[in-house]
Amino acid sequence: MSTEIKAPVFPESVAEGTVATWHKQPGEACARDELIVDIETDKVVLEIVAPADGVIEEILKNDGDTVESGEVIGRFKAGAASESKDSGSKDAVESKDQGADAASSSDAILSPAARKLADENNVEPSALKGTGKDGRISKEDVQSHIDNAKASIESPAAKAAAEPAHAAAPVAEISAGERIEKRVPMTRLRASIAKRLVNAQQSAAMLTTFNEVNMGPIMELRKQYKESFEKRHGIKLGFMSFFTKAATEALKRFPAVNASIDGNDMVYHGYQDIGVAVSTERGLVVPVLRDVDALSLADIEKKIVEYGTKAKTGKLGIDEMTGGTFTITNGGTFGSLLSTPILNPPQTAILGMHKIQPRPMAVNGQVVIQPMMYLALSYDHRMIDGKEAVQFLVAIKEMLEDPARILLDV
Repeated sequence: MSTEIKAPVFPESVAEGTVATWHKQPGEACARDELIVDIETDKVVLEIVAPADGVIEEILKNDGDTVESGEVIGRFKAGAASESKDSGSKDAVESKDQGADAASSSDAILSPAARKLADENNVEPSALKGTGKDGRISKEDVQSHIDNAKASIESPAAKAAAEPAHAAAPVAEISAGERIEKRVPMTRLRASIAKRLVNAQQSAAMLTTFNEVNMGPIMELRKQYKESFEKRHGIKLGFMSFFTKAATEALKRFPAVNASIDGNDMVYHGYQDIGVAVSTERGLVVPVLRDVDALSLADIEKKIVEYGTKAKTGKLGIDEMTGGTFTITNGGTFGSLLSTPILNPPQTAILGMHKIQPRPMAVNGQVVIQPMMYLALSYDHRMIDGKEAVQFLVAIKEMLEDPARILLDV
């Protein structure tokens, strides 16, 4: 029985998506719940799995094509794989036991998107090496071959050896100083990030205030309890949970920092849903920790690890990245000493953490080397006054330098 393969129903905030990768090709057998295609939106990558055992009958939307919510992108035929091999369907690739066309097998295992890219760039299928199942050549394999060919600078001797024997024309040398460019279209996620950041700078009265915090007390506390913490909770004790807890307490004291702007209305949230920025190969994503006030340090650490793993594998759901009231970003993991983070609309503030840097500090009239970190709070001046922003950052500083304040709420 043939059924339609449809794009997922996107949330209202997602207008359309792009076919990222077909993991199965026409005629290729699929097991029930096996991944067959990825749909990339401006927020996440959505996976479509096989509804039953069977084969891909037809692909209507190729890699890179734009699709709308619920749009038909292909057809699936339920049933045993053996049935598809014997059906002789014109849309099915030939089975492995058919050796009549063995000479052209390298061409037969190109996906439609890969074949199109290879034809456009005059790439011979025989020169390609497939990394997919059964040696199937994907679009990424073709692109990798093209990139490698552009990046490599062959020697005159190697070029001469590659020339056919009857070619008498001299081979032009490639200058060692040749500057190579690579043009790659933005992914939907990257394009969405770019649009949101530009919009934030153009629509908000954004301002950044700075402070610094002595990380010595937190580092000492972490050193003292990290082994027992990990043994009891099965998770390592990091710095982010302390910052998240400190931010939560500060947000209670300064509700405007936890608010958002909706048109001409100021929306004050009676809960703290804190987004934690996570960097991935595809770009920056911000999963949200819900009701942080009710979470322990261990709960926060577990959630951050869970979200980090999901982000790197593209498994984050759209609902896990929407609805935050405040955001924390940590550029210090990459060595950033100081930065001005950009707001994550419609939120009105974002906290930037940075590298812990030992610096000479004056302590009780003595110069002492302390592990210091610069903190940056970017905020929307339309909603938050400078006084509130500075006091909010000072509150976080005080709680981190004296962690007992977090417990005692003082």
